[in-house]
Amino acid sequence: MNYEMHQVEGGVPVKMWTQGVPVEAVALRQLENTARLPIVFSHVAAMPDVHYGIGATVGSVVATFKAIIPASVGVDIGCGMIACKTTLRAEDLPDSLAQLRSEIEKAVPHGMTPKEQRRGGSRDRGSWENPPNEADAAWAQLVDEFEAICLDYPRLKNTNNHRHMGTLGGGNHFIEVCLDEAGAVWIMLHSGSRGVGNAIGTHFIELARKDAELHQRNLPDKDLAYFEEGAQYFGDYVRGVGWAQKFAKLNREVMMQRTIAALRKVVKKPFETHIEAVNCHHNYVARETHFGQDVFVTRKGAVSARAGELGIIPGSMGARSFIVRGKGNPESFMSCSHGAGRSMSRTRAKKLFTLADQIKATEGVECRKDEAVIDEIPMAYKDIDAVMAAQTDLVEVVYILKQIVCVKG
Repeated sequence: MNYEMHQVEGGVPVKMWTQGVPVEAVALRQLENTARLPIVFSHVAAMPDVHYGIGATVGSVVATFKAIIPASVGVDIGCGMIACKTTLRAEDLPDSLAQLRSEIEKAVPHGMTPKEQRRGGSRDRGSWENPPNEADAAWAQLVDEFEAICLDYPRLKNTNNHRHMGTLGGGNHFIEVCLDEAGAVWIMLHSGSRGVGNAIGTHFIELARKDAELHQRNLPDKDLAYFEEGAQYFGDYVRGVGWAQKFAKLNREVMMQRTIAALRKVVKKPFETHIEAVNCHHNYVARETHFGQDVFVTRKGAVSARAGELGIIPGSMGARSFIVRGKGNPESFMSCSHGAGRSMSRTRAKKLFTLADQIKATEGVECRKDEAVIDEIPMAYKDIDAVMAAQTDLVEVVYILKQIVCVKG
């Protein structure tokens, strides 16, 4: 077996796929706290990219019986990846990729909205005059349910909901044009439910904390407050988080359409897309059956890896990424890692590395090379090859991708 069993006093064990990959002590303590909750079923699974997270551990898979921990989903609800293979080949692309990056940046709004910018955020990029068509069509699939949710939670109405459909966001969200080992061109991007998903997640995490205080639960960590089936807010959270996950999936699809259109502007040769296509969450909750028990499974920084199921494990800016096929390992609740996982905080990365380091680490990639993205430098992440080596019993590699264009928020 590839995992190590970590016994937890007063809780279920933690099964860790972290051989050859360092794990922070603070992340291990978070996992132990989760394992001590009475609602956790069987064990907690820790993926090889596991690291400390706000509220709950990133890279953790938690199965719960008749209850959900909102912080184990987090506030970036439905965040995940989408990728598609095209019929283009490396030789079909122009020698200079600067125009392609520029067209993608114009096609997909990224960074912060002007409203967020006024609150002290960084400069937004791309046109926030969001073109209609794809975004409006996607929003039309969501608006009725959203308005119904807002009847009970009116504060959610005053969020960037429709406005954020088809937008990338900032931080570690990205759009990439990649080549696989055979020279085929792929498009891949990473984003989620944006401002409205954050508002839903934040609101219900706060409600769970208040609910826990009211019932005087002896929680090992207040961030691990949970809703039980039948409780006042349980059904509302299930409805809200489910809606945000649908938003995230559609948001990625809209951005993929816009990125493909940008690629067609630069490459005049006709080509097809979605020869292979994947769209997967890695921050979400789902009803599933494991070890004969119906449970809620929260994956915070983890991807479903059922037998034969395709998934995406991106590296960092400048590192390789992987299209994988799940092996359906029951011990990981049929899951795998969602990426390389951070090895240090953004603040530490900015103190430790220079712009020259960033330029060197992203050599050969058409991307931003400025001080604002130093916190996304590859060295701020774990070694993706070590992460992949630690989970050979969870997935098999189908394609290895290397980015040649990277658009960052």
